[in-house]
Amino acid sequence: MNNGVQPILQFDSVTVDFDAGPVVEDVSFVVLPGECRVILGAAGSGKTVLLKTALGLVRPASGRVWLFGDDITNLSEERLFQIRARVGMLFQEGALFDSQTVEENVAYPLLSRISSPTRQQITDVEARVLESLKFVELGHTIEKYPSELSGGMRRRVGIARATVTEPPLVLYDSPTAGLDPITANTIMALVAKERDTRNTSTVIVTHRYQDGQLMANFRFDPRIGPNGESGGHLVPDDHTRVGHKTIFMVMRDGKLVFEGSQSELENSADPYLHKFVRR
Repeated sequence: MNNGVQPILQFDSVTVDFDAGPVVEDVSFVVLPGECRVILGAAGSGKTVLLKTALGLVRPASGRVWLFGDDITNLSEERLFQIRARVGMLFQEGALFDSQTVEENVAYPLLSRISSPTRQQITDVEARVLESLKFVELGHTIEKYPSELSGGMRRRVGIARATVTEPPLVLYDSPTAGLDPITANTIMALVAKERDTRNTSTVIVTHRYQDGQLMANFRFDPRIGPNGESGGHLVPDDHTRVGHKTIFMVMRDGKLVFEGSQSELENSADPYLHKFVRR
């Protein structure tokens, strides 16, 4: 507990072992409501494994994991399925179903909860899907297939699918990987929009320090646009909002070697940490 606030996600001395040895070793951290975590580290340092462990897709060899106050470390798949329904996940490169339309892809998290949907439930799902696609400014793609979209558009559809249930926690695995800088900034603006309009707790694995900088220094203001129009856009964050902060984490060889603010990361004398800081 932290000042009476229940953590959204908590790792307590978590170690994950694969055949070649530990890929995550003795990692502890807490994610609070509305908080953003940016996880940096070299390839193979355990970043993606952390996300899979948070979802219960990978089981710890030791330590405990709590999700929404429930100890999920050894839960059955049936119980895990219920808890996972409250978590959005953007997999690497979107991971959309190629044989399904955009509408069907985004509807999947909603329909997977309903065994025999009624006509009214289907109508409600269709409305939620369209709303989610409009949120990422892709309402016009509803009948297209992933192969008909650009890489950036597929990533935005992935965000729509991850957030269509309005989950209190969203995990993003390399949301900007392989994208040009302009498209990458568009994706991160949508991540900030989701965080700030719905008070979503956010965990982002990324190789781009700029992604963390944007999350730490900008917020989404729905009241104004860049030229005064409605629709909203990013504005500099004055850091006065209670409970809203961005914390950087750096992984090295499965270990959490840094946890702190952007300024603490940039002021560190550790040469390994300097690799991930763009001044």
